[in-house]
Amino acid sequence: MLSEDELERYARQTMLFGEDGQEKLKSSRVFIAGAGGLGCPVALYLAVAGIGSIKLVDKDVVDTSNLNRQVLHWEKDVGKEKVLSAEEKLSAINSEVNIEVVSTTIDESNVFDLVGDADLIVDAMDNYPIRYLLNLVAHKKKIPLFHGAISGFNGQLTTIIPGKTPCMNCIFPSPPKSELFPVVGVTAGIVAMMQANEVIKYILGIGKLMTNKLLIWDGLSTESESLRISKRDDCAVCGDVS
Repeated sequence: MLSEDELERYARQTMLFGEDGQEKLKSSRVFIAGAGGLGCPVALYLAVAGIGSIKLVDKDVVDTSNLNRQVLHWEKDVGKEKVLSAEEKLSAINSEVNIEVVSTTIDESNVFDLVGDADLIVDAMDNYPIRYLLNLVAHKKKIPLFHGAISGFNGQLTTIIPGKTPCMNCIFPSPPKSELFPVVGVTAGIVAMMQANEVIKYILGIGKLMTNKLLIWDGLSTESESLRISKRDDCAVCGDVS
């Protein structure tokens, strides 16, 4: 049940999807991999939307070079663990949300335990090896994966539903070359907002998800296009799923 404070806080949202919808958000558990350029705004907007439980995992500490895009980290946080910096801001903006943070590197030895009983996974990472691990966990646990990636003024987005859509390995059979890429903060914000929007739509069961499509965002032209994507029969992760 929603408290009186929650009814007041979410009044503009319940106008859209009712108290039942808000209770669905409250009962949801979201795992966010990464507390950087994508993870910060995703976590922020899911927290203010009233997601009941958010688990945020990242190993890094805040660096001055992060401040152009990682909006939960401020000048005073330089040198602080990112997850602790994020937890402070998220708890301050919505004390009703359960925020759990873990400062560790996601790898094959811990990824299943870290995701735990989450209902869904948000990929807010900046490297493909961990994305492939998150994809594997999503497939094994049969929970959705919300992918976002950015570079410069460009970004991409897709929603992966195990057993129904192409998985990360279908879309990217080989990882792109690892490199230090440029990025402007607004790109991270735009793509993260779309990821958060996909999460909310999925939980509520409304609208059309970005499934079976890869959205490409071009910030310089303020245009986007959706590329059709298909499952690969020979995919090592989901090729055996009908």
